[in-house]
Amino acid sequence: MKATMARTALVLSMFMGFASFVIIHVYGENSKVGRFPGSHYHDQMSSMRSLKTSLLRRVSISLPPSSISPLPSYELPESSSSRIYHATAYGADPTGKTDSTEALLRAISDAFEAPNGGVLMQGIINLGGAEIHLEGGSYMISRPLRLPVTGGGNLMIHGGSLQASGDFPVDRYLIELSASSATDEEIKQTSMEEQLSSSSYTYEDITLKDLMLDSNYRGGGISVIHSLRTTIDNCYITHFTTNGVLVQSGHETYIRNSFLGQHITAGGDPGERNFSGTAINLMGNDNAITDVVIFSAAVGVMISGQANTLSGVHCYNKATGWGGTGIYLRLPGLTQTRIVNSYLDYTGIVAEDPVQLHISSTFFLGDAYILFKSINGIVNGVNIVDNMFSGSGKGVDIVQLDQSKGAFKNIDQVVIDRNNVRGMTVRATVARGMAQGNGSSWTVDLNKVLLFPNLIKHVQYSLSTGKSFPNHALRNASGNRVVIESDVPVPASVYVTVDQGMVTMS
Repeated sequence: MKATMARTALVLSMFMGFASFVIIHVYGENSKVGRFPGSHYHDQMSSMRSLKTSLLRRVSISLPPSSISPLPSYELPESSSSRIYHATAYGADPTGKTDSTEALLRAISDAFEAPNGGVLMQGIINLGGAEIHLEGGSYMISRPLRLPVTGGGNLMIHGGSLQASGDFPVDRYLIELSASSATDEEIKQTSMEEQLSSSSYTYEDITLKDLMLDSNYRGGGISVIHSLRTTIDNCYITHFTTNGVLVQSGHETYIRNSFLGQHITAGGDPGERNFSGTAINLMGNDNAITDVVIFSAAVGVMISGQANTLSGVHCYNKATGWGGTGIYLRLPGLTQTRIVNSYLDYTGIVAEDPVQLHISSTFFLGDAYILFKSINGIVNGVNIVDNMFSGSGKGVDIVQLDQSKGAFKNIDQVVIDRNNVRGMTVRATVARGMAQGNGSSWTVDLNKVLLFPNLIKHVQYSLSTGKSFPNHALRNASGNRVVIESDVPVPASVYVTVDQGMVTMS
């Protein structure tokens, strides 16, 4: 029985294949020059359909009903409303000739009306991946696009340009993730403790992507306040006077693949000495800046929060010679910042009382250097290793101290070493030197290398002589000088290694 069914199925398959081939052949031939013109073509098609129907009927009669597999059934998905809100559908003008503020705010408001679609931080509505699509347009706005104070998460704004109008408020931002309308001046008056202590979040998983923001020299670009897991990706932010991006409280804002500059320039700008504003101001914790270029501003990156990391950041904003700073670390006594694989281009790094600071694999060009600024005289847990410094040959120190407010007194676990230097002067906490002579005393002066004055925590030396082996000892290690003495005069070479940053055991 099974063999008969198999043979019958084979015959059916062959006939159906033959029928399909004939039909396809007829269609194929007809698609060239009309082989079967007029009614003759329709007669041929009718004959083929009849043949196929009769074949199927004969085979189905010869097979038991259980051997015929039913055709699979497919259900079309239920239709669902789109979660993409197009700017032009709300009446926004993509040419930038008329004010689009109200239209864009309506689109944002509608996006925040979505029902709760999942789990986010408590109190934050999941907007289900809603998108505000700017459709490649350029929109003029006269006041901030401020997200609803009710909060929300899982939202993207992308794909276009925003430009501040001539009457845009000078102390606000084009896009504001903020539950309050605090101005920059009010933010400045908030104490650092208040800025960093808030544990409430209004927004989560907000993405701002593929945007060009032109502040028109009236305020800033983006403010991110009390937000969690925010992404700013592939954005070009320019013509700001306050901050290109401000991050306050909250944490885990990631800024990447972006370009920021107060003035659009590619270096060597004749007005560089007049650059002002800050490109990125991080007043919060656990944020990251990755693969970002800052081409003009007085300060490239200002950091006053903990546990932030910078990687692949290129700063060529206002040069140090004009009073600019590439990266300013402004959290004395609790820095906790990592700067790696970056490029400080004629503008350097300033760190106030650095505690837990790591700078490595970074290139400093054009006499750019690192400055430790004493506030309470603390330097603790600092690594500056494996960097490259290239200067103009003027002898600028690669690491410098600002002790105008008091000397550094608490110095512990500081390693400044293994940096290669060209056209500048090496400064380190680890130094090596030698002295040669025929006598009973050898002095090795390491002041030209050691960073901190009159500080040697550890000395290791060796004495090499070709004659009798004398008794010898370390006699003195002060003023960054090491003195080795022997009991009898001998011709000898003395090799010394010292360390200023060894761990102090209490």
